Amino acid sequence: MRIVTLDQQSRQDLLQKLLKRSTSDYGEYADTVQDIIDQVRTAGDKALLELTARFDWDGIRADNLRVSEEEMQEAYEEIDERLLATIRKSLHNIRNYHEKQKRSSWFDTTEEGTLLGQKITPLRTAGVYVPGGKAVYPSSVLMNIVPARVAGVGRVIMCTPCKDGKIDPAVLVAAKEAGVDEVYRIGGAQAIAAMAYGTETIPKVDKITGPGNIFVALAKKAVSGIVGIDSIAGPSEILVLADESANARYVAADLLSQAEHDEMASAILVTTSRKLAEEVSAEVDEFVKHLSRKEIIQKSLDNYGYILVAESLQQAIETVDAIASEHLEIVTENPFEVMTKVHNAGAIFLGPYSSEPLGDYFAGPNHILPTNGTARFFSPVSVDDFIKKSSIIYYSREALEKAHEDIEYFAKAEHLTAHANSIAVRFEEKEGES
Repeated sequence: MRIVTLDQQSRQDLLQKLLKRSTSDYGEYADTVQDIIDQVRTAGDKALLELTARFDWDGIRADNLRVSEEEMQEAYEEIDERLLATIRKSLHNIRNYHEKQKRSSWFDTTEEGTLLGQKITPLRTAGVYVPGGKAVYPSSVLMNIVPARVAGVGRVIMCTPCKDGKIDPAVLVAAKEAGVDEVYRIGGAQAIAAMAYGTETIPKVDKITGPGNIFVALAKKAVSGIVGIDSIAGPSEILVLADESANARYVAADLLSQAEHDEMASAILVTTSRKLAEEVSAEVDEFVKHLSRKEIIQKSLDNYGYILVAESLQQAIETVDAIASEHLEIVTENPFEVMTKVHNAGAIFLGPYSSEPLGDYFAGPNHILPTNGTARFFSPVSVDDFIKKSSIIYYSREALEKAHEDIEYFAKAEHLTAHANSIAVRFEEKEGES
């Protein structure tokens, strides 16, 4: 891996390079995606079947769009028993974690006759997208469906592409275990369009969550506002913040755990130790020789693999915040103290034994995370993504009487006399009597 001495210019150059992976830089695909969305919106199932036949499987029909209950049961017969046991352990951890995120409605009353509050309402329908092109992701199935179910969503559907009509049994089993209501064997932009607008077979949903390729990401961006979305996922990212106390072999292995996702993934080490930087670079080179996806890993490292050597821990932390990575590992002498100084990261892993794949598969926190610097303002998928909040306001006549002159004055200050009148008419009779 390339080793760069960290300064203002090198940090700025890296940020510009990372930002070029944004969906806003893929304009050549936008027209294609919009055309797919328009076809599904206007022609429904007919367009959905034609597009699925063109891109995924030519055996698709209206009567096999939805995965049958028999297929779900067959998946249990095909799945490896140990994998099923592992899925159930992971599901337990994920559900327990998300249960702690649940919110309750609240109401405050006063003696003056007011009631103010917030009403929590689960979404009625949610659509989760699970990619299935280069690999299968039963872990993403759990991370999408569990928070929706914990939130109390009434109907949860899942769309995922098939290969020759077949969906991996682990994906189907994970969906069933997590509590999905329906699974549809469609993928790509057409799946997003179907969930956003509805077809004769696919229900229109209130929100779509889950990662996907550039066509899926652009489709989610295009339908945002028609439905809610979690965020627009970009290529995977890992950033390791380490000092001289870190184990170089561990750090190298963790960097490569994300580099193997695809050629656009970024793997970055920010360290205060040049000795560690050189050791990690050597370990990476040795690891790559023996990994199954070494061609993808090498392209990822060539494009977006960096080791940045900082002058101080403060400079390193400032760089961490500027990059705002999807995954951040803090492997320093006191990671808990350093963590309190970090503002921007999707998920933070502390210490030498909290490797990033722990979060991907098992620990419990959601692995659907903000990417491409959006951890500055986005959060991981959570129960909050599947609820909405309504403000509740009640004033008695007596309470409004105490406030009405202030409200009318405020409205008139904004030249909104109809607003002022809406309050004033309620006190006309009393004022006339006086």
